[in-house]
Amino acid sequence: MTEGNTDNSKRTCFVVMGFGKKTDFETGRVLDLDKSYKNMIKPAVEAAGLICIRADEIAHSGVIDVPMYDQLFNADVVVADLSTSNKNAIYELGIRHALRPFTTVIIAEDGIKAFPFDISHIAIRQYHHLGEDIGFDEVMRFREQLMKAIKEILEKSPRDKDSPVYTFLNNLIPPELKTAIEADRQLSKDKESAAIKSVANIDLNAQTHSALMQQVDNAQKNGDWITAKTLLSAIRNMISGEIKKKQEESTVNVVQQQEDPYLLQRLALITYKSKSPDEESALLEAHSLLNLLDPSVSNDTETLGLWGAVHKRLSEITTDVTKKIAYLTEAIRAYGRGFYIRNDYYNGINYAFLLNVRGSLVTDRAQAISDFVVARRVRNEVLQICEDWLNKNPSPDKDKTPKEALNDYLKSWYWVKATQGEACVGLGDEDNAQKELTEAYEKAPEEWMKGSTEEQLCKLRPLLADSPLKYINNDI
Repeated sequence: MTEGNTDNSKRTCFVVMGFGKKTDFETGRVLDLDKSYKNMIKPAVEAAGLICIRADEIAHSGVIDVPMYDQLFNADVVVADLSTSNKNAIYELGIRHALRPFTTVIIAEDGIKAFPFDISHIAIRQYHHLGEDIGFDEVMRFREQLMKAIKEILEKSPRDKDSPVYTFLNNLIPPELKTAIEADRQLSKDKESAAIKSVANIDLNAQTHSALMQQVDNAQKNGDWITAKTLLSAIRNMISGEIKKKQEESTVNVVQQQEDPYLLQRLALITYKSKSPDEESALLEAHSLLNLLDPSVSNDTETLGLWGAVHKRLSEITTDVTKKIAYLTEAIRAYGRGFYIRNDYYNGINYAFLLNVRGSLVTDRAQAISDFVVARRVRNEVLQICEDWLNKNPSPDKDKTPKEALNDYLKSWYWVKATQGEACVGLGDEDNAQKELTEAYEKAPEEWMKGSTEEQLCKLRPLLADSPLKYINNDI
C-alpha cells in the first residue's frame, strides 16, 4: 500500500462530519452542517486539487460501512469536522488515526466549549458558524486556510505525524491490505516471468560479455530492475557453466575458481532494488548472494556497503523488535568496518545515519548521546573525505573522454556530492546542504539516484529533530 496516489487528479479527500441541521447540545444551537460542507470544505478541497467525497455522496449497494471504511483507509486526505461533537465523526476520526500516521485535518466551528481529552492536544482549525448560515467573509477566510493546509500536508516531505497513535507509538507501522500486497506480489511475478521469456529468446552465446552487460546497464538506467536482474542472472549462470565445463575437461587438478565479486555485488544490488516478488524476499535473496563473499571478514568496501544496505533495509521493514535490532546491529558493524578500513565516504555516511537510528531507539540516555556525538564526528570526517576526492578527481574533458568513462565518473561524482549534502544536513548546516544537493541533482546521470537520496534525507531529518543532546543538562 502506497501513501496515496501520485497523480494529483486522482487524489481523494474523504470528509467525516454530520449531515444537514444538527443540534449542538453544549450550546443548544442548531447548525446547518451542509452549509459548512458545500460553502467551505468542498470548495477548499477541490481548490487544492483533490476529489472531495462525503459519506452521503458515496454510491453503494448494501452496507455503507464497507465503502466508508475503505475511504478512511485509502483516502489521501481526511478532513474531520467535529462540530456539534458528532459521535460518528469522532469515532471515524479515531479509525483514521489508527490506520494512517498523517494527512488528517481536524476542523470544528468555534462554539465548542471543550473537546474530548484525547484530541484536545491536537491541532484543530476552527471557523465561525452563524447557525443557519455562515458569513461570506468567514467562508472565504476559512476556505483559503483549509485549502492551504491540505496542500501543505501533501507537499511536505517528510510529512508530520498528525495521528497521536503514531506519534506516541513511534515504531508502529501502518497496516496494508492483504489484497494489495498480494496484487503487488503477483505483478512482480508477472513482470519476472515476462523478463525470463524475453531473455530466453536471446542467444547469450552469440553476444559478447560487454554487449550483454550493456543490456543490463540499459535496463538499470531505465529503472527496470527485474529485467536487469534476469539478464545478469543469466550471464552469471552462463559464466558458471563455462567454468564448470573447463574444470571437467581439464586433465589436471585445478583450484576451484571463485565467482567474480563484481558480478555478485551488482546482482545483489539489482536483486534488492527489484523488490521481486516482494521486498523482504528480494532482500533475503541479496543477503544470500553477498554471503558468498564472506562479508564478516571481507575488506571490500563495496561488499561491506551492500551488506550494510541490505540489513539496514531489513531493519526498517520488519516489525519483530528482536529481528529489527539484530539487523540494525549487523548493518552498523558493516558500515563502521568499511569506514574505518578505507575511510570510505559511502560506508561512513551510512554508519553515521544508523548511529542516529540506534540513538532514537535506545532508552539509555548516555548511549543515545554517545551515538549522536559519534555520528557528528563521522560526518565531519566524511566531508573531508569527499572534499579530498573532488580535489583528486577533477571533472574530465568531455570532448576527450570516452562516453562510458565519463558516465562512470559522473556516477561517482554524484554520490560524493549527495553525500556532502547529507553530511551537512546531519550537521545542521542546511544552507550548504541545499547547495551541494542542488548541484548533485542537476547532474544526476540516472533518475533513481535522486529518489534514493531524498528517501534517505526524509528518514534522517526526523531523527535529528529530537536531539538527545537536550539531556546533557539533565541527569544522565
